[in-house]
Amino acid sequence: MLREFEAALKAAGDPTRTRILKLLEGGPLCVCQVQAVLGLAPSTVSKHLTLLRAAGLVSDRRDGRWIHYALAAEQHNPYARAVLALLRGSLAREPRIVQDRARLQQ
Repeated sequence: MLREFEAALKAAGDPTRTRILKLLEGGPLCVCQVQAVLGLAPSTVSKHLTLLRAAGLVSDRRDGRWIHYALAAEQHNPYARAVLALLRGSLAREPRIVQDRARLQQ
């Protein structure tokens, strides 16, 4: 159990992964959408999403050649819900998060 707790905290504790989780609060996104907002290479975004999925914070769904990522609805990690709840209630007015959300809307 301690490993699952550590995995969830480490995954969410990275600034880039926190930004991705905040973007996913608005609904599912594909790698290309996250990449466009964050300005990172697709492989970098994929790596971050893989770590978030391994920690049980996000899930993925294949739609043809696209993979859509969303905040995890099923809890494979018993601590994921608490970590995601903490993030939902935090950083809403953080300038970088506000900019990311505005960029996503464009």
